[in-house]
Parts: sequence; C-alpha cells; structure tokens
Amino acid sequence: MWIKAPNMKSTHGFSTRHGGISAAPFNTLNLGSSQDSPSNITTNRERALQDLQLNTSQLCTLKQVHGTRVCQAKPGSQEGDALVTDDPNMVLAVSVADCYPILFYDSTKQIVAAAHAGWRGTVGKIAGRVVEEMMKLGSSPQNIQVAIGQGISQKHFEVGEEVVEQFETAGFPEQILGHGTSSRRTINLAAANKWIVAQQGIPEENVWSMNRCTFEEDFFSYRRDQGITGRMWGLITLRK
Repeated sequence: MWIKAPNMKSTHGFSTRHGGISAAPFNTLNLGSSQDSPSNITTNRERALQDLQLNTSQLCTLKQVHGTRVCQAKPGSQEGDALVTDDPNMVLAVSVADCYPILFYDSTKQIVAAAHAGWRGTVGKIAGRVVEEMMKLGSSPQNIQVAIGQGISQKHFEVGEEVVEQFETAGFPEQILGHGTSSRRTINLAAANKWIVAQQGIPEENVWSMNRCTFEEDFFSYRRDQGITGRMWGLITLRK
C-alpha cells in the first residue's frame, strides 16, 4: 500500500495502487480521481490512513493547479501545489498520477512539507519555493531531508520543443533535457527536482529518489491510461 523513504523519520509514505476497493480502471487504491465513486474514494482514504495509524480529522489536501503556490497546511482543501507546516497535528497529502510527489522533513526544527511537481511546477521550481517557506519557519537547508517519489520517467515523458524552451529559459542544465523522436524531446523531471533543491543548498546525501516510473503496473499513470485512471498520494506528518 505504501512505499517509504529511508531518509524520512517522520510518518510518511508514497501510495501504490494496491489495497483499496475500487474497480477497474481505478483498481484498487484510488485516492482521488473524481471519475470513481466518491464512497470508494472515501473508503480508500480511510484504509490508507489507517495503515499509517492516522485518520482524516486533520487531513490537509489541495486543489492542485500545476502552479507554484505553497500553502500553510490546514485541515480541508486549499488551492495550490504544496503544503508546509510545523504543527504536529497536520497530515499533508498531495495527489499524483505521473507528476512527482516530493516530501520534505526537518527533524531539527520539526517541519514537514509536501509538493506536487509536474512539469509546470518543476519549471517554476516549486521545490525551491518549499525550501524557502521552510526556512521562514526556521529550517536550515543542511537539515532538510527530501524524498522524491514515483513519477513519469524520462523515457515516457516526451514533450514539445516549446516545453523544452521553458526549461532552458529557467536555467536547467542541458543533461536534464534529452532527445526523443525527431520532433519531440524528453525531460528528466526527477533529476530536475534534484537540481532545484541542490540550488537551495540541500546536500546531495539528504536527497532520496524512488527512481520508479508510473508506467509500472504498481502505479496509476494519467498518460499511460489516457486520462482514465486513479490517483496516488505522497503523504507526510509530524505525528508519531
């Protein structure tokens, strides 16, 4: 049900598609696709949280808009693409199905954050904005651990030249931008986000990446499934 990062000592997880009640094509642990039955989603969320010994009472989610807004976490839903908090009662969750879930944890100051990073959020450097918000709460970059979950791999993420140009304009290294077909290119979003947090001063040894692609059968993929698919969570909390 959950995949854990070895560098995250707080309660956290990246969900797979296994362990829920939804029927195909949302089988089985769909935590968010509105095309599924709302009662299924509710039950799946309860099961997923119970597996981490949590509940929905302090769950903080987002209406994600593929932007770069970082919200101070509070129960319920806000519009944005990242959450940050130093409140041990808050449970932060971002929803993904090809975009990358990124979790942040500062054990010294007891601050956590979660970000949803698709290509638009990545080119806008949302992971860097999260680090900046954590620093406002007292974090130092050398104390922040980062975990990058499952997302679409470079092999499967072909984009048009106009997208590549945005990454080039934003200063991303050339090695992040690969070659696809004659008219398209590929982008390594995981590597791009590693580069972003490095620019913020987070040591390389503080960053863990799952290095798994959402085209694998364990995961939901919006691109692979042509838009009819479930959603996974990247979740973190300071609760023990």
